[in-house]
Amino acid sequence: MKFNLTNFERSPQNYARIAGVLYLIIILMGIGAEAFVRNKLFVSGDAHATANNIMHADFLWKIGITADIIMHICDLPVMIILYYLLKPVSKKLALLNLSFNLVQTAVLVANKLNLFAALFFLGDAEYLKSFSPDQLHTLSYLSIKLHDFGFGIGLIFFGFVCLIEGYLIFKSGYFPKTIGVLMTFAGICYLFNSFVLILAPQLSSIAWLMPCLIAELTLSLWLIFKGVNLPVWKQKCI
Repeated sequence: MKFNLTNFERSPQNYARIAGVLYLIIILMGIGAEAFVRNKLFVSGDAHATANNIMHADFLWKIGITADIIMHICDLPVMIILYYLLKPVSKKLALLNLSFNLVQTAVLVANKLNLFAALFFLGDAEYLKSFSPDQLHTLSYLSIKLHDFGFGIGLIFFGFVCLIEGYLIFKSGYFPKTIGVLMTFAGICYLFNSFVLILAPQLSSIAWLMPCLIAELTLSLWLIFKGVNLPVWKQKCI
């Protein structure tokens, strides 16, 4: 579908549904890559076991990376559509939100190189023979740990995205205020978990991100099945 700003302002529902579907894909790809690939192959504190798991399931590891890349490709149209959806509330804040989102995606895409590095260290290339197997296993494990911290850094920027989106959604009048509250709380959880990861890694936990999943899943499903309140939307666009 060709993007047309005039058509968007008249009826944003199709674009809202596109954003919702892509957002749902982002959620599913993210959960799939983390829960069914990395968590399955990565053994915390054991570089040797982790290396053996990856070497025996290298294609699965690549599938996880591919799922992440698909997730970040979907990020781009979602953030642009959300910019136009939220611009009637505050153009400046919507643009700031878009900027944080772009930085977040750029950081996370670059961070995928750490996952490739974890795989490359376990290959059979000639230049790797100057290292012992134990050293290569440790380097691979270290690359995965660097990815974890890179992911946390990227989510700092996404935390601000959720805070701004939460505020704009709450103030919009054409989205439920409840979703705005959920997204704001999600932003706080993202920021808290990421800074805890940096300052006190032992306290970081996936449990801190469960409210984020609920908030983002709610937003994506609302975009798909409800979209925006058109009378209020049209009034805001005047």
